[in-house]
Amino acid sequence: MSFGFVIFAYLLGSISTAVVTCKVMGLPDPRTAGSHNPGATNVYQTAGKKAAIITLVGDLVKGLISVAIARLVVGSDEVLLSLVALSAFFGHLYPIYFGFKGGKGVATALGVIIGLNPFVALAVLLSWLVVFYAFKLSSLAALVTAIVTPLYFYIMDGSLVYTVMSVVMSLFLIVSHRSNIVKILDGTED
Repeated sequence: MSFGFVIFAYLLGSISTAVVTCKVMGLPDPRTAGSHNPGATNVYQTAGKKAAIITLVGDLVKGLISVAIARLVVGSDEVLLSLVALSAFFGHLYPIYFGFKGGKGVATALGVIIGLNPFVALAVLLSWLVVFYAFKLSSLAALVTAIVTPLYFYIMDGSLVYTVMSVVMSLFLIVSHRSNIVKILDGTED
């Protein structure tokens, strides 16, 4: 039964809010427009604010719901909740419904972090906002936040399991932003 939560999280995480939102609203498919990334930033740049907000909230909620349902049913089993969190996150990165080509995972990661520890999530969100407002680069904010998230889990939560889970998630977030890292370093990121 417990493994069912992991499968559910992956399947829910695989729903691309960006693709679904743009299709329903009659907007360009984010996989073929702009940066070709089905995430809130690309949707904002190619389809506008309303679609981007829906995408952001949808991606966040699918991560949160995955963890919240598992927590509600099985309690605070850190290993299971970490597997559920990673499964929702990997569903977003490698969605079964969209040829295993998904978004970069930032909003879904925040959603699972909210489900695991809202205080850590608040620290993560504040870090993202500080970097974003200082440099006006969403990708840089995501990268810095990915680096500090395991530290927040270690310091604020004290769970070694959640810390290790967040290291894995952070490494995949950094890898998913590799093209952004190149652009940041050569000064062409916008």
